[in-house]
Amino acid sequence: MNREKIEVKTPEYVSLHFQLAGLGSRATAFIIDYAILIISLIIISLFGIYLTANVEEIFDIGDAVFSVIIFVIFIFLLVSGYFILFEALGNGQTIGKRLMHIRVINDNGSQITFIGSLLRNLFRIIDMLPGFYLVGLLMIFIHPRHKRVGDLVAGTIVVYERKHQFDGKQRKKLTPLEKEIAKRDIKIENYKLGEWELKSFQKKDWELIRAYSERFVTLTERERQSFTEQLVRMMFPKTGWDTAYKTTYDLENDLLALYLILKDEWDYKL
Repeated sequence: MNREKIEVKTPEYVSLHFQLAGLGSRATAFIIDYAILIISLIIISLFGIYLTANVEEIFDIGDAVFSVIIFVIFIFLLVSGYFILFEALGNGQTIGKRLMHIRVINDNGSQITFIGSLLRNLFRIIDMLPGFYLVGLLMIFIHPRHKRVGDLVAGTIVVYERKHQFDGKQRKKLTPLEKEIAKRDIKIENYKLGEWELKSFQKKDWELIRAYSERFVTLTERERQSFTEQLVRMMFPKTGWDTAYKTTYDLENDLLALYLILKDEWDYKL
């Protein structure tokens, strides 16, 4: 099945690529979540009916209209609270989304915040109009990024999980280079590279960095030191990163981080 791919730029100007979740997977996740909510509501309602027989006399709650209003408010809080809390605390996933391997993220690829989840789900009531989620379904179908009204307001998108995020057999086996990067605890979010600096790197620069990184674990210590010094002189003036008082080990880490940053950019272009 062909899935629509999108590119997003992080605040650090790193390109990330995702596959947009389609109407089918989102609808299935929605049905699962609402099945859970309906079952929960039935259980809570039966428990409420049992309590009402005793509580009604104490609080003198006899007005049927008032009871209906309270019940409607309760349903709204239950439904909204379920989606808001699960998406905010569950890395953008409700139970249904987790089962369908999709998640909500911000437009810039970052994790959805509580405020974003709150906005997204408060506007769910508009997506449900005029009934059977018609507005939301139409928006998802016609919008180029499959956004409903809540997504537009909150600045979010729904995407498929990346394969390396899945558990069990689907987890990608790490290459020797990836193991070395993990052992050194190199994280690209610790490195800042502006858009102008990123654009200053040409294809030949990327090929040099890639060749260095892919051969990194097989190089002798002397070869690694020599190549590191050469690449630092060639590449670091373009990054603006400070090399003062850094050891060879630190410079190696910097070059591997640069490799990760450029990989997201050039793998997509090539």
